[in-house]
Amino acid sequence: MRGITITYKYSGDEAPWQSAMKDFITAIESDPVIAGKFTYQVAVADDKETRFHWGRWDSAETLAHLQSQEFFKTFAGQVRAFAGGAPSAIGHDIAMKTSGW
Repeated sequence: MRGITITYKYSGDEAPWQSAMKDFITAIESDPVIAGKFTYQVAVADDKETRFHWGRWDSAETLAHLQSQEFFKTFAGQVRAFAGGAPSAIGHDIAMKTSGW
């Protein structure tokens, strides 16, 4: 299983940030090709500015499908805007994890 960790600082209005996160997650869960094959989590650090995004997927095909969707392109642009430029992102292989979410 592959994954990505994205981090950035954001101190702007929470309403548009939360709306963008919700819309992206809803779009993922509504896409029959990737639902259950791509998971996404977003967190706000204790400092209230540092944001973390974790994506995980089962195959290159799942990722390619996601990245070809208009909702992904919109979301990627929103994240760049929230981050004030390109956020820090690093891909990784999932070595081990607990069961469940």
